Amino acid sequence: MNHSDFRRADLGEFPRLAAALDTVNRDFAATFPDREPLILMVWSGDEDIDEQTYVAMSDGTSHGNGISEPDADAPDRVALDLVAEAAQETVMERLWQVWPVCPFHKIGTHPRPEGTTADWEYGKSRGTRVVWWCRGHRGGDCHDLASVGELAGALPGKQRRELRRRARKSGRTR
Repeated sequence: MNHSDFRRADLGEFPRLAAALDTVNRDFAATFPDREPLILMVWSGDEDIDEQTYVAMSDGTSHGNGISEPDADAPDRVALDLVAEAAQETVMERLWQVWPVCPFHKIGTHPRPEGTTADWEYGKSRGTRVVWWCRGHRGGDCHDLASVGELAGALPGKQRRELRRRARKSGRTR
């Protein structure tokens, strides 16, 4: 793909994806407080292929597959799941680190429906919320770490206090 075929998504162009990205960006800010928020980029370089939207770093670079705005009748959690997965792939590939990490097990988490079990199969869940899910260790101690957008509350105390201190210093609230 040619980089010139990408453009930043216009405000209001993909409302459900943008709302989901706002939620994911709360988690991004909680773990990368010194970085600019993730953005949506659009690729439209081939007339035979529909436009694709990508979750990108603030400089417009991304990684992974494009996503599309969900159908109007799809639950909001569909957009949140798509954006969380795309954000995770971009962050991991562009920053070369696992994101987000379970502070208890020290392994990467994945966006999943709440209450996911170790034998979960994609598309076979009835969960209503999207969470950062941790597989745990070999003993099967998988767990929901936090709802996507609420990762700050699951961070260790020292890290949470540092986030609050930074927010107060910059005049933002979290």
